[in-house]
Amino acid sequence: MHGDKAGKDLSYFQSLRDNFKNRKRLPTILSSASSQSSDRLRASYNLSLMIAKSGKPHTISEQLLLPAVSEVLRTMLHMPATNIIKKIPLSNNTEQRRIGEMGANIESTLWEFLKTAQFSLQLDESVLPQNEALLLAYVQFIKGEKLEQELLFAREMIADTKGECVFYTVQGFFQEKGIPLTNIMSVAPDGALSMVGCHRGFISYLKRSVPNVLAVHCVIRRQHLVAKRLSARLYLSLQYVILAINKIKKDPLKGSLFSQSHMTKKTRSSTVCSSTQRGICLKRFYQLFQTVLQFFESEDVKLGNNLKKRRGDIAYLSDLYFKFNEMNL
Repeated sequence: MHGDKAGKDLSYFQSLRDNFKNRKRLPTILSSASSQSSDRLRASYNLSLMIAKSGKPHTISEQLLLPAVSEVLRTMLHMPATNIIKKIPLSNNTEQRRIGEMGANIESTLWEFLKTAQFSLQLDESVLPQNEALLLAYVQFIKGEKLEQELLFAREMIADTKGECVFYTVQGFFQEKGIPLTNIMSVAPDGALSMVGCHRGFISYLKRSVPNVLAVHCVIRRQHLVAKRLSARLYLSLQYVILAINKIKKDPLKGSLFSQSHMTKKTRSSTVCSSTQRGICLKRFYQLFQTVLQFFESEDVKLGNNLKKRRGDIAYLSDLYFKFNEMNL
């Protein structure tokens, strides 16, 4: 049948046999293509997660990440990066969809876990700049022998912030997600009267549904109370710092010293900023303490001398509020 092959030796026919056995089959081709597609998809999701954690705009993927990866592949590995980069979907809309899918998956996983697990609930009322009341709920639970903490929800309080309204907001969320209220072992409110009131507070309403729930006074609330009530000496030292910052901010050339302090408005002694802002401001102020003293040698000698005398207090306040901020995170 194949007379032209009659003069070939045995090795020729053995090579034909090996080539036939090692040929690419359709399942192998499809499996390889599927694996490459899966790797591209995984890379896209991993990069989307990195962008979400960084808080950067979604467009940074096309503007910075892909060009950076391309440069690394081309320079370090001497690989043609264009074809690889083009196969990773990272447009603005794709990033938004990926992040939304991951967020929805995390939420649904948390809700499913809480349906069958006992946990602690922490509530905190916050007010937005537009005077809108926001209710934040956190849960703590043990999973895999580790203590985990997650944000459960953040909902705007439409009617008011009374204990009854807070309770029905929480109850409505739990009913919507199918989580039994009886799974709550303990609750830690923020210490407001609408939360801890024995007759109309949130805890009183919760105990009607979960009689055995343990109410714990929020530790962060205690830290806040300590931070509000400074001794006369420390309070005066803080006022010197505030006065110095306001004087520096009046000078456009020197004001850049505190560009990282996040004090965008002048701070008056009667309305001191929040403890978080104080910690940031004091840390920045103490880092530039020598520069501040040099500035006041020509601007306000008396204030400079007062700051020099209070250096130990300022260092103590800087560390104190920094620790408060660490515990509140």
